[in-house]
Amino acid sequence: MSPTTLRRVAIIGGSRIPFCRSNTLYQDESNLSMLTAALNGLADKFGLAGVEIGEVGAGAVISHSKDWNLAREAVLSSKLSPLTSAYTVQMACGTSLQALAQLGGKIATGQIDSAIAAGSDTTSDAPIVFGSRFAKRLIKLANAKSLGERLAAFKGFRLRELKPASPNAGEPRTKMSMGQHCEIMAKQWQIGRAEQDQLAYESHQKAAAAYADGFFDDLLVPFAGVTRDNHLRADSTLEKLATLKPAFDRESGQGTLTAGNSTPLTDGASAVLLASEDWARERGLPVLAYLTYAKTASVDFVAGEGLLMAPTVAVARLLKDANLTLQDFDFYEIHEAFAAQVLCTLRAWESADYCRDRLGLDAPLGAIDPSKLNVVGSSLAVGHPFAATGTRIVATLAKLLAQRGSGRGLISVCTAGGMGIAAILERP
Repeated sequence: MSPTTLRRVAIIGGSRIPFCRSNTLYQDESNLSMLTAALNGLADKFGLAGVEIGEVGAGAVISHSKDWNLAREAVLSSKLSPLTSAYTVQMACGTSLQALAQLGGKIATGQIDSAIAAGSDTTSDAPIVFGSRFAKRLIKLANAKSLGERLAAFKGFRLRELKPASPNAGEPRTKMSMGQHCEIMAKQWQIGRAEQDQLAYESHQKAAAAYADGFFDDLLVPFAGVTRDNHLRADSTLEKLATLKPAFDRESGQGTLTAGNSTPLTDGASAVLLASEDWARERGLPVLAYLTYAKTASVDFVAGEGLLMAPTVAVARLLKDANLTLQDFDFYEIHEAFAAQVLCTLRAWESADYCRDRLGLDAPLGAIDPSKLNVVGSSLAVGHPFAATGTRIVATLAKLLAQRGSGRGLISVCTAGGMGIAAILERP
């Protein structure tokens, strides 16, 4: 194949297990068991049992040291051929979308003909880590060759050394949680509590309607006795949301992010099958959509930029690559890490000052049609297992495009570390 000849990257479809609030129905499950279930869902759906896939890229954000080879172990535990190579990737909340972009590049250039991008996360099985002093004692104990050396390993031991370090998803450089950072963004962009609650309410209503219409029936596979997402609240109301207290800024009296307009800690896994058109055709698999563009970007949140504003940059660069405007889309899948993040993003794209000073544009990107945003609900309603969200969104958007018959969709995902990733799916 000529280096200048690129193949189209076909999205065949996705599969995920229901997403559940952490420490509820999946508290005895692991990243490995959940990821394996998502892969088996694809194997059953597309007849992949015993099939050697070109490559599997998958990962988890919250993981144990034993998960260092997570993707490969999941493949070996699944119905896929054990000859399938796999690698583990991690880009915070953008993990599985980043894997899909990487694998799509390999398909486009002819390195492989098929691939699976996937992600899994659980905070119910979060790793418990001891402090460095006690950890070093355990290493000395493991290496001890005599009774004296074993006893010496605990010389000066204090009971307080047994206190484990609490799992923490905060930013190491700022010591602040994502929610605290998003509170700052909401204040900077003057995003009110009512706006956030409205977006959260609409997300639940859209997801509930999609469930009722059967939209998710072929996207979910039962797991551990669970058949649907357990965070979804079809009976959510604006009145109920308004009663919730601020979750991250509890002291100033100006906090607007609550448990209702923020995503909960969630357990779950998802996977997407992508391939060349020839590979799909040989197996009689219909193509739902095509991955055409992907882009990542980062912001300097340590110096004061909003932690979750990087998707504004990624999307602007993506539109330039694709020679498109922000309005040239039939669907917008903007990951709702927090309602405030989505609203900050939309407001930034409408801001002439931001688009000029930060994005280097002559004019603002402008507004989008709100009726095209997250039309079957998103993370606020179904939950957000960090590494699984990207491929959940891809599978959802690909199905929406297939149902429509043609069109174009934009994906935007913010991540920890001040990063963002965006992608475009199209169906001619």
